[in-house]
Amino acid sequence: MQEKPSPRTDPSDSGRDAEATPAEGELPVRPVIPAAAAKRANASVMGMIIALVVCIAAFLPIVLMNPSPKSDGFRPDIDVSAVARNAADVAGFTPVAPETGNTFTSNYARWESGSGSGVPTWEVGYLTPKQSFIGLVQTRQANPTWLLQQTRSAPVTGSRTVGGQEWELRDAGKGEKSMVLDYRGTTVVLTGTAQLDEFAVLADAVVKSLESNPAVTVSPSAAPAS
Repeated sequence: MQEKPSPRTDPSDSGRDAEATPAEGELPVRPVIPAAAAKRANASVMGMIIALVVCIAAFLPIVLMNPSPKSDGFRPDIDVSAVARNAADVAGFTPVAPETGNTFTSNYARWESGSGSGVPTWEVGYLTPKQSFIGLVQTRQANPTWLLQQTRSAPVTGSRTVGGQEWELRDAGKGEKSMVLDYRGTTVVLTGTAQLDEFAVLADAVVKSLESNPAVTVSPSAAPAS
């Protein structure tokens, strides 16, 4: 019988095995963080937490003072008649204050001195029952250039009789339209995206307001320039 030679062991392999495998009974080495380093790490975490708390405390009052709007939206309560009375002295005429009951809501009423256009105007904005918008502008110094600006250069497409008066209808076919009336010394322009039936309601109220106010006498010196 022949003896089998025993396998030879490479001394370099035995050295690597000895380094990779810990000796029997020897515990693995755990890294130890110095106390100072651990204190610094904890201080950084605490600093971040404190900064976060300070930011929340700073912004929380702002959030609480600005509550979320109600689902039906905010509607300002503008007393158009009161603002019109205050503007009458500077306007030189009594601005219209259409009585629309609770169907139309005004979101602004103001007197503009006309520093940009050269034409002082009385302006009121209305929200219709169908949530559309109609802007009212009144002046006693209208001119063709100003009128084109107010109606967005829309062409005259016809007329509508509302409140016993014939209003000029201008419509560019882009959703926005205007109704124009020259009556009792002033020019009133209604412009917006509302339907014509809602325009008619506001226009009728405008005519009634105009007829309840003194007529405006335009002196030759105040005649509008073309």
